[in-house]
Amino acid sequence: MNNVCIVLAILIYLAALLIMGVSFAKENNTVDDYYLGGRKLGPFVTAMSAEASDMSSWLLMGLPGVAYASGVCDVFWTALGLGIGTYVNWLFVAKRLRKYSEKNNSVTVPDFFERRFKDKSHALLLISSLIIVVFFIPYVGSGFAACGKLFSTLFGLDYSIAMLASAAIIVGYTATGGFLAASTTDFVQSIIMTIALISVVGFGLHAVGGVDAVSTYSMSLDGYISLLGMHDFATGTRVSYGGIITIISTMAWGLGYFGMPHILLRFMAIENPEKIKLSRRISTVWVFIAMAIAIFIGVMTRTMVHVGAIEELADSERGIIAIAQKLSETGLPQAFLAGIILAGILACTMSTCDSQMLAASSSVSENIIHETLGVQLSEHMQMVLARVVLIVISAVGIFIARDPNSSVFMIVSFAWAGFGAAFGPIMLLALFWKRANKYGAIAGMLGGGAMVFIWKFLIKPLGGVFGIYELLPGFIVALVLCVVVSLVTPAPEKEIVDEFNSVS
Repeated sequence: MNNVCIVLAILIYLAALLIMGVSFAKENNTVDDYYLGGRKLGPFVTAMSAEASDMSSWLLMGLPGVAYASGVCDVFWTALGLGIGTYVNWLFVAKRLRKYSEKNNSVTVPDFFERRFKDKSHALLLISSLIIVVFFIPYVGSGFAACGKLFSTLFGLDYSIAMLASAAIIVGYTATGGFLAASTTDFVQSIIMTIALISVVGFGLHAVGGVDAVSTYSMSLDGYISLLGMHDFATGTRVSYGGIITIISTMAWGLGYFGMPHILLRFMAIENPEKIKLSRRISTVWVFIAMAIAIFIGVMTRTMVHVGAIEELADSERGIIAIAQKLSETGLPQAFLAGIILAGILACTMSTCDSQMLAASSSVSENIIHETLGVQLSEHMQMVLARVVLIVISAVGIFIARDPNSSVFMIVSFAWAGFGAAFGPIMLLALFWKRANKYGAIAGMLGGGAMVFIWKFLIKPLGGVFGIYELLPGFIVALVLCVVVSLVTPAPEKEIVDEFNSVS
C-alpha cells in the first residue's frame, strides 16, 4: 500500500505537468510566443523557473552525494561559486540583455549575437546554433537517463521503458505548451524541490536525534567539515583539498551562468525589466538556501548511516532516495510525502530538460533552417516545424540515453563548461564593450569552445596544476581572443555603436 501512495503522488505530479502543457498551447500563436513566451513572464516565475532549470538533479543528488562521500569542502566552494555567479548574472546581465534583446528583436541567444554585431554573413548565428546543439542534445539525453534510472531503481521497471515514459511526458508538455509551459512548470517544480528538501531534513533529523547528533559525528571525522581538506573514509584520515588553485578552479563553476542559453532566455522573456531586481533577490536567496540544505542533507545522510537509520549507500548520490524509501515505511501519509520527495528529484531533472529542449529546438528550426538556410514558411508552419524539431531532438536524446550506465553528471559538467566558455565572455563583452565586433565574437566563441575540448581530453589528464576545471581556461581564452581580435580588426559601424549607446 505504501508503494501505491508513492506512485499516486508521482502520477498526480506528472499529470499536472501534462495538463499545464496543454493549457498553454492556445497561448502560442507565433514563434516568438513558443520560444520566448511573448516576453510575458512575471518576476516570480522568471526567478524560480530560471533557478529550477539551472539546478537539475544535481541539487538533490549531486551536491548531497559529494558531501556524503568526502565532506563539505568541495561542495562548499562549488556552491559558493554558483551562488555568486547567480547573483552577478542577475545583477549585470539580466536587465541589459532584456532591453537589448527587445531593441534588436532577438528571440534566441544566437539571434542576439547576430543582431548585436550586425553579422549579415550568418556566421555567428550558425556557429552559436551548432554549439547549442552539440552541447544540449547530450545534456537532454542525460536528463532522460536520470529519470529512467530513478524509476527503474524505485519500482524495478525495465530501464528502457522507464526512460521512454519519462521522455514522453517531458516532450508532451514542452512540445504542446512551449516556453510558457516550460517556465510555469519550472516554477511549480521549484516548489516541489523545496518541499522535498525540507521534508528530507525534517525526517532525517528526527531519525538521528537532532542537529547536535549530526554535528557531533561530523566533527569526529577528521577533515569532514573542513573548508581546506576532506575525509578519506578508506583510511579514516584527513586529505588536503589542493590549495588556492583548486579552490579558484572549483568556484569557476559560477562563470558558466553568463553563457547558459536556457537561463539567458528567462532574462529575455521577463515582462517588465524594472521587476528584475525582485527576481534577482528571490532567485539568489533561494539558490543559496537550497544549496546549503542540499549540502547539509549529504552530511546528515552520513550520520543516518552511522546510527543505523539507513543502510550504507552503494551509490553516494542515492541518499535522498534511500531516505524517502525509509520515510515511506512509517505510514501511509508519510508514503505520500515520500512520493512528493521523489517527485522533487524528477522536478530537478525535468525543469532543466524542458528548457534545454526548447533552446536546442529554436537553434535548429529558427536559427539554422529559417534564418541561415533561408527556408521561408508561414507562421503556422513555423510553429509546426518548431514542434517537429523538438521531437526529433528529443529522439536523438533518447538514443543517447539508451545506455543505463551512461554518466549523467560528467555530461552535465562538460556541457556547463562548454556553454560557459563559448558564450559567457562573448555575452559580457557584447553587453558592456562597444568596441567588440563580430570578428572578435567569432574568434572568442570558437576558441573558448575548442579549449574546453582540448583541456578536458589533452591537458587535464596531465594532472597537477593542469587538473583544473576546463571552464576556467576556456573562459580566459575566449575573453582574450575576443578582445584582441576586436582590437586588430575594423571598429564596429556607427549603426552598431549607436544602438549600443541607446541601450546604455
